[in-house]
Amino acid sequence: MERKTIGSVISLLLVVGVTIGIVVLNTDQKGDSNDELSTHTKTVEAICQNTDDNKLCHETLTPVEAKEPRDYIKAVMKHSMDSVIKAFNMSDNLKVENMNSSTGIKMALEDCKDLLEFAIDELEASSFVFSDENKYDVATELKNWLSAVIAYTQSCLDGFNTDSEKKIQSQLQTGSLDNVEKLTALALDVVAELTQILSVFNLTLNAKPTSRRLLVDLDKGGYPTWMSLKDRKLLASGDSIKPHAVVAKDGSGKFKTILDAINAYPKNQKGRYVIHVKAGIYDEYITVDKKKTNILLFGDGPTKTIITGSKNFKDGVKTLRTATFSTQANDFIAKSIAFENTAGPEGHQAVALRVQGDRSAFFDCAMRGYQDTLYAHAHRQFYGNCEISGTVDFIFGYATTLIQNSKIIVRKPGPNQQNIVVADGTVQKNMPTGVVLQNCEIIPEKSLIPDRLKVKSYLARPWKAFSRAIFMESTIGDFIQPDGFLPWQGNQFLNTCYFAEFGNAGPGADAKNRVKWGRGVLQKNDSALYTAEQWLQAKTWLPATGIPFEPGFTRA
Repeated sequence: MERKTIGSVISLLLVVGVTIGIVVLNTDQKGDSNDELSTHTKTVEAICQNTDDNKLCHETLTPVEAKEPRDYIKAVMKHSMDSVIKAFNMSDNLKVENMNSSTGIKMALEDCKDLLEFAIDELEASSFVFSDENKYDVATELKNWLSAVIAYTQSCLDGFNTDSEKKIQSQLQTGSLDNVEKLTALALDVVAELTQILSVFNLTLNAKPTSRRLLVDLDKGGYPTWMSLKDRKLLASGDSIKPHAVVAKDGSGKFKTILDAINAYPKNQKGRYVIHVKAGIYDEYITVDKKKTNILLFGDGPTKTIITGSKNFKDGVKTLRTATFSTQANDFIAKSIAFENTAGPEGHQAVALRVQGDRSAFFDCAMRGYQDTLYAHAHRQFYGNCEISGTVDFIFGYATTLIQNSKIIVRKPGPNQQNIVVADGTVQKNMPTGVVLQNCEIIPEKSLIPDRLKVKSYLARPWKAFSRAIFMESTIGDFIQPDGFLPWQGNQFLNTCYFAEFGNAGPGADAKNRVKWGRGVLQKNDSALYTAEQWLQAKTWLPATGIPFEPGFTRA
């Protein structure tokens, strides 16, 4: 096996014909087109051998004239972009064709169009990782963006959830979305394979292959060296922040609604935009659009500053649209605020908070709801010192999520309902996504305590094929079922999902009776993959939020 891998690497270095750290070139073969063709064929074979769709991989990469490894990635990403554009156009056409259809179909098609536009943005933005300005790990950033494309594709399909809508869903799926997912999954596979091949020579896909991976340089205070003194002071303590906008229901601020303050975001804003929301209950529905980056929203505490709503699936609203608060923008921070959806268990899907933007962070916040409370939709997300409550699948989505030092409060569900904390949507094997709970307390709310051993409560269930949930260094209450995890439907996804534990305590942490299809208790070195630094690349962005976090283990 080792000889085969090294042979593949040599083939790769021959075909690219460039120096990448180590020169491997036979001068007798130089310039021989037959040898170059043979080497290219072997290289494609090496890249494609472990991909899920070997035939598609060969069809996509064989025509590529590669001068360097990234050319293979650029080629498959171009195919992915073409497929997303086709899907976007199809969703637009279907929207026109179904103008007189049911409200549910129209909502789902409108959501699909928006989501596919986000997917196009992701693929366009991903070209930045190949530029000289990029200081981050190319493979990590590509996987992050490509996973978001798949998240949006899946979310589009998720929107067609009634029998009358399945025909339109099938049209989209077979006409375009299946192809989007196959090509984007192939792009993820190619990134993974090339990364593994190059790692034999301790090389990376970075713009300057001879250089080592660059991370953001931090000063002694843990802040990036490029950050101004003003910003460091601003982020160090919420008490010392001078906001750009103040929201107060009593009229003592510039704005009476949070939405008005967010919509006042300047067109040419540079740096962090700070909004202080004074104590009060704000009954409004808010979306931070993708152009409003670097917002810091802080309140007077999660028991004092509360954003509330009650939209829900039972009333005919699509899950995506039930969110009381949604943020699509990168680098969003929230501190000391509560987000809630009061629809109750009878409302079924009812999101309190939906988070989509990359490098989003929440500290000292509360997310209160029942089913689908926190929709961790896409990209990298961090939650510290938070309180998250709910019943069915109340932490769900397609993101790379770390919840640290927080309280996970399981509430009393409706009749014939079971509680499940996590339902992760990882759908492809090379998506670096999932939900990690570290140093958290998983406890029942007061109203559930009398019936906590009668109502069945589980840590997670596999929503999609490669669903991933890790529970580490946490305290688990006695109300969690001894088997720990619940199947989704029959034996679906049980061979591919990844549910595991490490260093947990409490009466519900005993893993000896866990389901056989779980991954059991991990070794420490395996668990390290899910700590903040490795899971979120924390040092590259979390210090800039001013939010405290543990980069590694919390109890080791």
